[in-house]
Amino acid sequence: MNRDALEKAILDAHARHDMDDLVRFYTIAGDDAEAEQDIDAACFYLTHAFVFALEAGCSEAKALNKRLAQHGRANLIEL
Repeated sequence: MNRDALEKAILDAHARHDMDDLVRFYTIAGDDAEAEQDIDAACFYLTHAFVFALEAGCSEAKALNKRLAQHGRANLIEL
């Protein structure tokens, strides 16, 4: 998914209040930024994914927390 399509998908997911899609699309954005070695941007997106995952009770929250902790952006929490 190209950046423009991803940004549109994120905005659409926000408009629909679709937590699963928000987790998915913010994680993809984080993955893309991480692949580009832009750790600040990656952690920005992954933090959003993590917050939405927590709010929605998604199982992805644990892995997202671990990734953020590996970058020094969060403490590991027990989920």
